[in-house]
Amino acid sequence: MSDSANFYLEEKFLSADRMISEGRLSEAAHLLEEILAEAPDFGKAHNHLGWLFETKFKNYNRAEEHYRLAIKFAPEYPAAYYNYCYCLSTLRRHAELEQVLELAIKVPGISYATVYNEYGLLREAQGKFDDAIHYFRLHIQNSFDAKSIETAADSIRRCERKRELLGK
Repeated sequence: MSDSANFYLEEKFLSADRMISEGRLSEAAHLLEEILAEAPDFGKAHNHLGWLFETKFKNYNRAEEHYRLAIKFAPEYPAAYYNYCYCLSTLRRHAELEQVLELAIKVPGISYATVYNEYGLLREAQGKFDDAIHYFRLHIQNSFDAKSIETAADSIRRCERKRELLGK
């Protein structure tokens, strides 16, 4: 694909991104579909379409399909991993979530704090509170945002309380 075609698609993608920000979801979805009709391997468009299907249209099957394609075609695009992880967590698909987290931690530019938080939440959901606390501590170690650090500290306290109440 030529540079001018790439710029054209990137412009369309940025327009779709702006439409999402403005709440023009249907228009954004149509524009993302147009992009994918022209370039089925445009990973960022797959990610955004996956996000729309998951969070706005509640079509988890279509969301997953697009997240998988986003990771396939844009393996260094962190947002695809974050969004796919959130989706799998919502669906309580723990084994698959762990696989995506293992891939995500290796992506250049990924937020380790975010990935470790997701690991912590996964272990908490599995009732593995000591492991969850370990990951929430790694989140704190890799975070540079005071609010995020406090959220992780709250998560540690929550896991300690659950461990106490459930006798684990």
